[in-house]
Order: sequence, then structure tokens, then C-alpha cells
Amino acid sequence: MSTPPEPSRWPASLAALQHRNFRLIWASQLVSMAGSMMQNAAILWHVSLLVPAHQRGLALGMVGLVRILPIIGFSLFAGVVADAIDRRRLMLVTQVGMTLAAALLAWTVFAGVRALWIVYAIAALGSAFQSFDSPARMSLIAGLVPREHLPNAISLNSIMFQAASVLGPAVGGLVIAGFGVGWAYACNAVSFLFVIGALLAMRDLPDAARGSRGDVSLRAAREGLVFVFTHPLIRSSMLLDFIATFFASATALLPIFAQDILHVGARGYGLLSAAPSVGALVTSIALVPLVGRIERRGVVLLWAVMGYGLATLVFGLSRSFALTFTCLALTGASDMVSTVIRNIIRQLNTPDEMRGRMSSVVMTFFMGGPQLGELEAGLVAQAWSAPVSVVSGGIGCMLAAAAVAWRTPSLRGYRRESATGAIPASRA
Repeated sequence: MSTPPEPSRWPASLAALQHRNFRLIWASQLVSMAGSMMQNAAILWHVSLLVPAHQRGLALGMVGLVRILPIIGFSLFAGVVADAIDRRRLMLVTQVGMTLAAALLAWTVFAGVRALWIVYAIAALGSAFQSFDSPARMSLIAGLVPREHLPNAISLNSIMFQAASVLGPAVGGLVIAGFGVGWAYACNAVSFLFVIGALLAMRDLPDAARGSRGDVSLRAAREGLVFVFTHPLIRSSMLLDFIATFFASATALLPIFAQDILHVGARGYGLLSAAPSVGALVTSIALVPLVGRIERRGVVLLWAVMGYGLATLVFGLSRSFALTFTCLALTGASDMVSTVIRNIIRQLNTPDEMRGRMSSVVMTFFMGGPQLGELEAGLVAQAWSAPVSVVSGGIGCMLAAAAVAWRTPSLRGYRRESATGAIPASRA
């Protein structure tokens, strides 16, 4: 059973934090996510230092490819595992694995290893562990609070993630400039220990957080695929996320903008890397009391994606650090609105025993869009230029959002009242 709530101590905007186990994972993830975001910025900077300037676009785009391949390969199986075994124990294994991957990256720097393929291989190893960690974590968190507190937990989780995303790259830029890339990797390795400690400290997990003890089989994997692709709202929101981020993922090119276009160095790069999260953090804080009042959620979701594409387009045209920072912050703000609405749609309409598989399928598209988008952005930048890559991506994002809006009437018409209960597993 979950820890009894303490209504007198927690306002409605922090309702999910009434529950001790959620507090533990929420606070520890704040530290760990900051470390992971620091590493995401560090690895791009690291790769940019290992190749000649004329090869940077392709080399940076390859980072996305090596990260997404393990996710594509393992994610569906990982979702089946997350639904079949104890999710906390699975996370303990994956967190230890990601700790080792970060420590290996630090070692390559401290040992003076300059082979690019080794950096790619270790990044792929960390991504493989993440492919198992993400569905287990999302399913665990959704089961740590009662249904009525789930939208609040999603909003608070978004605040945590964005706060970490602001802190991680900003501090990472300072660490890289002052101490070197290796220490950014080392900081990330230490940050995973906070999550491991939180998982070990959890007590009295509810059944919904543990997993259903089902079978690990192709049949179970197929059930997850059928559930996601036969549920119109989950399917359309997932595809919208993928195609939008595929076209408008330009973060892999930030080292080029920082070094060759804006000439702002490592510290400026750290600030630009954090800019989307600054916008997202401010927006997520505003959404905590407002998300329950958004009536036409489908329309808001579609306009948020259109705004994301427009801000990306202007970012590609900018030659001013202030304007670039503002545009990146606006991409984060619009993406946060769509992310919160998408997560509410998915979690409220998925039964507990299907959450791991739903999360794994969604994760493939959620992470596949940006990672493959980074490769696409790198190839276009290599063929033409970084600004052309970003501008064309912003246009593609807006066209994709318009196409999804036209082809999916149920998403255009989705309202707050639509999310009245979970879809039974038998619907799959």
C-alpha cells in the first residue's frame, strides 16, 4: 500500500508529493537527469573536438544514430520486461549499467583516447541500458500515485525534467570550460547513485508500480503494439511527436552555431544548450495549476507543435545570440505544452498491466524522432549548411503538424472530458 497522504501539508499543486515513494524518485531524478543532460551536451562537444571542422556536421549527426539504434533494437522487448518483472529491481540494474557507461566515457578522456568509434560505442551502450530503464521508470512512477494525482505527477515530473535540463547543460558548459569534458562525464556517473539510493529506500510499493508478473514473449510484445496502434489518440500523438522532432531537431548542430556562427565558445554553448529547458521550465511551472483547466487539449497540442516549428525556423535565420537564445527557449516552451498533454492522454488511457509496453513503443518514437532528426540535420548541414538544415527542419515540422491535424479529427476534437478512464486491456 502507498503511504497515506498528508493533505494538510501539501497544496493541490503539489498533491503527488504527498506520497513518499514518489518524492524519493522525483528528487533523485532531479540530480540524475541534470547529470544526464550535462553528458548529452558534453558528448556533442567532445565529438566536435575529435574531428576536423569540415566533418563536424556528419560526426555530430552520428551521435543521434548510435543512440537510437539500441532503442529501436531493444525497446519493445524492454517494455515487455517492464510489465513482467519487478520494475524497481529492473531500474536498479539499468541505473548501475548507465553509471558504468558514464564512467567509461570519463576514462576515455582521462586516458587520452581519441578514437571516435569508442565514444560512439560507449554512447550506444548507455543508450541500450536506457532503453530498458525508460519504460520501467515511466511505469513505476505512474504506479506510485493514485489515479486522481496522476496529472499532477506528470506536471511535477515535467518541472523536474526541465529544471535538470536547465541545470545540466549550463553547469556542463562551466565544467567543460574549467575542467574538461572528462569531469562532465564523471559528474554524470556520480548522479546515478542518487537514483540507486532512492530505489533502495522505497517501501510498501503498490501493486501498480511493481509489474504484472506476466510472460516475456512475442505474444506480449504484439499486445503492446496492437494496443498503441489501435488507440487513435495515443497513436496520433505519438506520430505527431516523432515527425515534428524528426524535422526540427537541431540541438546536435549547436556546437557549429556556437563556434562558427555566433562565436560564443563553450560557455555560450552551455547557455544555448540550456535555453530550450529555460523556456520549458517556466512553462511547466505555469502548467501545474493550469493543465486541469485546458479544455480543447487536442487543438492546444497541435498549435504547440506549430509554434515549435516556427521558433526553430527563426532560430535558423538568427545571427544574434539573444535572438537565438529566445527562439530556443520558445521551442522548449511549446514542446513542454505538447509533452504534458501527450503524457496525460497516454497515462490516463492505458491500464497498469500495459504501461511498460505502451511506454516502450512510445519511447521508440519519442526518442527516435530527435535522434534520427539529429542525423538528418547533420546530413543536411554537411551538404549545404547548418542554417539551411535548421530552417528547412522548422518548415517541415509545421507542414507535418498540419498534415496530422487534417488526417486525425479525433485529435482535433480531443477535450478534457475525453480522458475519463483507462482503456481496458481487452480493447487491444
